[in-house]
Amino acid sequence: MEQARNLRALLERSSAFAETKRDYALYCFVGMDVNVAFYAKRRKLLVQGRGTQDFLKLLPPQFGCSEASDLSSRETHSGAIIDVTPHFGVDESGKGDYFGPLVVAGVYADAANAQQLAAIGCRDSKTIGSDERIAHMAEQIRALPGVAYEVLCIGPRRYNELYAQMKNLNRLLAWGHVRVIAALHAEVPECPRALSDQFADESVLLDALEQRRIPIRLDQRPRAEDDIAVAAASILARARFVEWMHEAATSSGCSFPLGCASQVLQAARDFVAKYGAERLPEVVKLHFKLTSQL
Repeated sequence: MEQARNLRALLERSSAFAETKRDYALYCFVGMDVNVAFYAKRRKLLVQGRGTQDFLKLLPPQFGCSEASDLSSRETHSGAIIDVTPHFGVDESGKGDYFGPLVVAGVYADAANAQQLAAIGCRDSKTIGSDERIAHMAEQIRALPGVAYEVLCIGPRRYNELYAQMKNLNRLLAWGHVRVIAALHAEVPECPRALSDQFADESVLLDALEQRRIPIRLDQRPRAEDDIAVAAASILARARFVEWMHEAATSSGCSFPLGCASQVLQAARDFVAKYGAERLPEVVKLHFKLTSQL
């Protein structure tokens, strides 16, 4: 908190900033093309606007994100919050797509690598727009020295087996998340917490984690993808999902569109016409309503 107070004093002395109000913020200042707000409860510094990078460069060294401090995170121009406190970020891809696997990925972030992930431009994969760009960023993440990550690809056949056992998508998602967290914890056992998107029923993931007896705190919140580790995980998950879809479409000679709209139903009919209904579980998630329409 001492650094938070020092930063406030610095902004108060600056003629380039004017103090204003923001809900839940201990203080907030507005400058040319940049807003700066500090949230005491979460010990989080948010820096937003086109002038973000210039502002960060002007900060004295004691406010650097590469050092452990009370100012544990900031928001970059890309929208990802650089949280330098050690944590795992977990995210998934493919749960809303009839064709293809469910992919769950996790990434470990701390003071040593959070800035490296930000330098790559990590943000929620849904905001990147280009699968080629996502694939390139995933390659960069995997190549970073000292970055622990885990990618679990649950192919359609295995997915359908698990769903038949669990009868519930949330439980299946929790199973995948916990598998990834367990693998990361084995690699970085000193990590104190994990962060994921909020489940419809928070207890499902908490119970699954407790059953594995992994000594780690789990945080769930909406839009967790704005965290740098979760953003990196979303990129790895999306890249693996797209890779699987491309390989399966190439090997089968069929089109596997995303989502579950009318064109997806037609693609499923084309696949059945070519290979027979008995092979459908190899490429789709059978519990979707589209299956009954076939």
